[in-house]
Amino acid sequence: MADTGGRPDKAERDALTVEVGYALCSAAFAALVLYGAIVGPALLFELPRLVEQLLGHAGLVLAPLLFVVRVASVLVRFRRTGQPNQPGRTRPDS
Repeated sequence: MADTGGRPDKAERDALTVEVGYALCSAAFAALVLYGAIVGPALLFELPRLVEQLLGHAGLVLAPLLFVVRVASVLVRFRRTGQPNQPGRTRPDS
């Protein structure tokens, strides 16, 4: 944070906005792919009713769980790494 009384400057707010957007989009995509992989066989093949229900319930539980875990992991990683003060300069003495 810049020396503005603890408030982030515009560049830091913009970086956080982009990171939150990335976290939400990548989590939604990953959850959708996982849901499709789990529920897809029940839709494509004739499976016993119990198996279809089990796959449907597993998709409804695991996809949102993956969404939350993905968002959290992206945002925690962003918070740990921080951002360089001057874009394009990554050396510690920059």
